[in-house]
Amino acid sequence: MDISAKADYAVRALLALADSGEDPVPVEALARTQSLPRKFLEAILRDLRRAGIVRSHRGSEGGYVLSRPAEEIMLGAVLRAVDGPLAEVRGLRPDQTEYDGVAAHLPEVWVAVRASLRHVLDETSLRHVLTGDLPGHVRELVDEPGAWAPR
Repeated sequence: MDISAKADYAVRALLALADSGEDPVPVEALARTQSLPRKFLEAILRDLRRAGIVRSHRGSEGGYVLSRPAEEIMLGAVLRAVDGPLAEVRGLRPDQTEYDGVAAHLPEVWVAVRASLRHVLDETSLRHVLTGDLPGHVRELVDEPGAWAPR
C-alpha cells in the first residue's frame, strides 16, 4: 500500500488538532508545527471539512477544530476523505474485479487485502494514535517479528 503525502499530512494535522483541545487552530500553526506545506494543507483541510471531519471558524480567532471527539475519528475515514477508497485495482474496487483462467481467484486476494486494511484503519482512531494505546490487534501486528524490516 502506498500511503500518499496527502493522507500522511491529513492524519498529522488531525493529530495536532486533537492534541490542541477545543480552541480553533489556524492553518499557519498547523503547517508550522507539523512542517507541512501551507497551500497543500489548506486543500487537505477543505477535503476534511467536506467529509465532516473538521469544522472551520472564521475571524481573528479562527482556524480548524475536530468535528467530533478524536476517539470517534478513524484513520480509514481520514484516508477515504482525502484519497478515496482504501484499495483499488486499476480504478476498480476489489470486489468489482473479475478474471478468467489462472487468475480467477485473484479477486479474493484483493478483497482480503482491502479487509486487512479496514481491520487496521477502520478500528484505529486519532485518539489511539495520539496516546500510543493502539488496539490490541494493531499492536500485535506492530510487534510481529520482521514488522519493521523493509522488504
